[in-house]
Amino acid sequence: MKSQDIEKGTVSILFVEAVLESLREKGVDGLPLLERCGIAQALLSLPEARITAAHYTALLRLTAETLDDEFFGQDSRRMKVGSFSLMCHSVVYCRRLDQAVERALAFFNLMLDDIQGSLQRDGDFMRLVLTEKDTSRPARILGQEALLMFTHKLACWLVNRRIPTLSAAFRFPEPEQGKEYRVMFCPDLAFGQDKTVLTFERHYFELPVVRGEGSLKDFLRRAPENLLVQYKDSQSLASRIRKRLRHLPPPDWPSFEVMAEDMGSSPSTLRRRLEGEGQSYQMIKDQLRRDMAINLLDDPSRSVMDIATELGFAEPSAFHRAFKKWTGARPGEYRQQVLTPPP
Repeated sequence: MKSQDIEKGTVSILFVEAVLESLREKGVDGLPLLERCGIAQALLSLPEARITAAHYTALLRLTAETLDDEFFGQDSRRMKVGSFSLMCHSVVYCRRLDQAVERALAFFNLMLDDIQGSLQRDGDFMRLVLTEKDTSRPARILGQEALLMFTHKLACWLVNRRIPTLSAAFRFPEPEQGKEYRVMFCPDLAFGQDKTVLTFERHYFELPVVRGEGSLKDFLRRAPENLLVQYKDSQSLASRIRKRLRHLPPPDWPSFEVMAEDMGSSPSTLRRRLEGEGQSYQMIKDQLRRDMAINLLDDPSRSVMDIATELGFAEPSAFHRAFKKWTGARPGEYRQQVLTPPP
């Protein structure tokens, strides 16, 4: 299997629901947009369902075009299409990352009315803080997710390296998609806090900006997908294990004991450390197989039986049971009713 097949992630259907809710608030029926993006309505009744990153980013692009709003209707003021590009053309001329991020946040603060961002220094740490004009209203979760991820991923791109998030606190209670935040942000999460804050090590923000106009065109062409999936892995133990497994065909994935030895750890220590991150070796393998299965099913040239074999299942029936547990549908149903290529 090619490495690019393995590394493609998937997105929970709950994020699609959030986009549809934002469209409804603006008086737009989002169901025709789903059809245009190749996302079947049948998925909406399956809370565990997932779609490819390509399908989700197609929906985000179409939503932005429909609303003429690159903030997806999450603020009382539209951030018109083209705003993000203009901001990026401004920040690439900054010398250091902290200057670039502060300029990006100043731009967002100028464009948006209801939510504001700031970069705050605190000793050896740097904090990306979001505040809202009216805290008596429920937080706009999609808006906060978008602003945090867009700012963080842009920062990673500007210095051409991953900037790990140490901790993440959110003003809102844990949402249904909260379990996804471990991958989106970091394992150290807190909900129902006074403010939404991402914390980083300060030294990353003292790095020079190494990107320029020459690479910006390609970066913008791939947005927003690169803002959702690029640099997403943290330096957690689970991410290091995922990276090792991605380079092996699933039938060759090592046992837990062999993986522990490869990681220079005893099985009991590795198990305890993974539990501290809310993970287990089996969970990591299941998540990888799930994402690989969804992406492979999007290729009509591969039969379900071949995919089951490629993913290391001894019997197709075992693959059917596992896939239904992961997504709420059997592989054939998923392919037939759900996964059509986005335009």
